[in-house]
Amino acid sequence: MKPLGQVLVESFGVTPEQLAQALALQKDKGGRLGEIVVQQKYVSADQLLEARSLQCGLELKRTLPAGVDPFFTARIPIHYLKKFKMIPVATPEESFVALADPFYFQQADDLQRLLNWEGIRTVLAPQEEISKAINASYDQDSRDRADQVMQDIDVEDPEAIISEIEETADLLDDTSDAPVIKLVNLMLSQAVRDNASDIHIEPFQDMVKIRKRVDGILYDMYTPPRHVQSKLVSRVKIMAKLDIAEKRLPQDGRIEIRIADRNVDIRVSTLPTSFGERVVMRLLDKSSVLLSLPDLGMSPRDLDTFLQLIRAPHGIILVTGPTGSGKTTTLYSALSILNEPDINIITIEDPVEYQIKGISQVQVNPKIDLTFANGLRTIVRQDPDVILVGEIRDLETAQIAIQSALTGHLVFSTLHTNDAASAVTRLIDMGVESFLVSSSINAILAQRLVRKICPHCSEEFEPGPEYLAQVGLTPEDLGGRVLYRSTGCRHCLNTGYTGRIGIYELMVMTEDLKNFVLTTSDSNQIRRRALESGEMLTLRQDGLQKVLAGQTTIEEVFRVT
Repeated sequence: MKPLGQVLVESFGVTPEQLAQALALQKDKGGRLGEIVVQQKYVSADQLLEARSLQCGLELKRTLPAGVDPFFTARIPIHYLKKFKMIPVATPEESFVALADPFYFQQADDLQRLLNWEGIRTVLAPQEEISKAINASYDQDSRDRADQVMQDIDVEDPEAIISEIEETADLLDDTSDAPVIKLVNLMLSQAVRDNASDIHIEPFQDMVKIRKRVDGILYDMYTPPRHVQSKLVSRVKIMAKLDIAEKRLPQDGRIEIRIADRNVDIRVSTLPTSFGERVVMRLLDKSSVLLSLPDLGMSPRDLDTFLQLIRAPHGIILVTGPTGSGKTTTLYSALSILNEPDINIITIEDPVEYQIKGISQVQVNPKIDLTFANGLRTIVRQDPDVILVGEIRDLETAQIAIQSALTGHLVFSTLHTNDAASAVTRLIDMGVESFLVSSSINAILAQRLVRKICPHCSEEFEPGPEYLAQVGLTPEDLGGRVLYRSTGCRHCLNTGYTGRIGIYELMVMTEDLKNFVLTTSDSNQIRRRALESGEMLTLRQDGLQKVLAGQTTIEEVFRVT
């Protein structure tokens, strides 16, 4: 078998000099040659897979068939397949083991023996295809097991008491027989696989509804019988180390779990209702990579302006929008750009959502009187260059943030308002003097998240004049461009959308606008004045630009603006 380096030089345009550099890097830092040449951009990941196929003489399948039979899920743990990047594929037409990396050939042989599949051929396939097929298989298995768990719960003694069971290291390794524990594990693992941001457990008169929020939209998961509600909530409260005897007061807690190779932090909030306790769990995948600022979806003009604003020596930059609109992600992305050895960055947050190396992050704790205001007062004495205040909730925090900005610090923070101009009105309503607002604020960024059209099932469509009129567009606005919509497929769970992108309204506080704020706090007038300058696009205008670019749909933009 030829060495990989030789194959890359002979067939994929890698020069001997590039190969020598890659081998030197490998000798110096370790790692595998294939990954190094991809990191150095000598070849693409796709070309590397092709090279490995040539090197090993294995057939290359660029796509795997839809609807793989999940016959193996009961016998093979999901994390085993994910760790070694492989999956057994059985369809009526053919059977094979798909492998993303020939380095794990031995493990593929072990898999064949475990399944009594000796002699079945092995093929190479892209890692994304294998991951997708693994998730789809175990997701199907989860649904089948969920149906079985529901049946077990129905026949279970309603008076049975849930026992306190210690957490296993990985939810997928928990083999408990208790139906309620199984249901909680299934609920969490399915939500993590579907990239859900929240899980709701909602009690009603004759049933309990379990729902998940994916890309900002709530979907039903399970509907267990009413008698399960107290045991289900108790199980979650035990995991979150909350008081299971206290059912009359709201409680907040936290769970840390591992599902396969993903560490997930879960914030748990309980609320007493007339039919029992309602639970909402906010999921935060710690293994997810923080997005860079250019990937968030800002228009090139807004991105250039924002990059200049975050380099300012002092002043306040506010990001506004409702809960779950991506404000924290935007601010963390900005901090990541500023995060250099010569800059001292300190944050005070509730809670600390991502750990960022090189930044001091403080968690608010009202129980010991560590509030935003008290924490911020101390942070100012820690010689910071940049300060992030999780949220301006009251006059005291606003005043300290403004004083910090006026004394030479760059301050980032968030507010819950509908648009950029309303943030000025909100601060003045809190009791901040208008001259302090105009002299301290550099810019206000309002944002929302819209779902992106699924690339696998998107199709062109020509909207009629009535449709365009409804959304305030004319055929001339389209300028010959086509719009897209999606029909729904297995890749997007038949929703037509996959992932989200931001839409933005960036209001820079120019001299004219600062002077105008001294004369009025009316958000409509401030907004009109900002638009007159021609520098600002509203959220809806930015959204419609993304519609014309084929990234989202008009319905999505109108849903959030």
